[in-house]
Amino acid sequence: MLREIVFDTETTGFDPHQGDKLVEIGAIELINHIPTGKTYHQYINPLRDMPEEAFKVHGLSTEFLQNYPRFSEIAKDFLNFVGDDGIMVAQFDMNFVNYELKHNGFDTLKNHEVVDTLEIAKAKFPTSRNNLDALCKRFNIDNSKRTKHGALLDAELLAEVYLELLGGAEPTMNLSSEEKVVTITDNQNISEKKYLKSRDFKLSDEDEKKHEEFLNQKIKEALWLKS
Repeated sequence: MLREIVFDTETTGFDPHQGDKLVEIGAIELINHIPTGKTYHQYINPLRDMPEEAFKVHGLSTEFLQNYPRFSEIAKDFLNFVGDDGIMVAQFDMNFVNYELKHNGFDTLKNHEVVDTLEIAKAKFPTSRNNLDALCKRFNIDNSKRTKHGALLDAELLAEVYLELLGGAEPTMNLSSEEKVVTITDNQNISEKKYLKSRDFKLSDEDEKKHEEFLNQKIKEALWLKS
């Protein structure tokens, strides 16, 4: 059984060594790449003011967070959700989470296997933007609810992106309700097989331009350019 935890966080900034803190964690569980419906979500009181730039990103104010628990009070629940066998799937460095765990007296996730979706995306699409919004657009994943960054919503979107990066998510995540049913007759046995509607991945104008530049500049004496 393959168990994966796809998660995302929101913070007050980028560097825990400079006093930045976690303010939200969202995570979902996959078993054999299929969402189980189990999720973890928690807002966290950072015990400090929220910088304006961070507030513009996620919309979590100091006033909103002040009545939520501190990280030390929720760390055990988060670790219980992750478990000992969870492979961590994220689009950022794990150092921030491990820093918070260590400095609050908990075991870190350093022994957990980590899958970095950003590195996978860069390897597949080295000339394109690979942030979450860009990847959602590439794979036709609806992110219209993402007006602000939110840890649980971003974790759900990241899970869909991750499965697309692995080769296609529709068979396991049921992203499409449109099916074609084919009746199969074999030695007088009649059965039905369902096929999901095929998807159309359209290249962006930027991707088409870079592809054309690659063909014209990198490939010499291409057969398709000869008369």
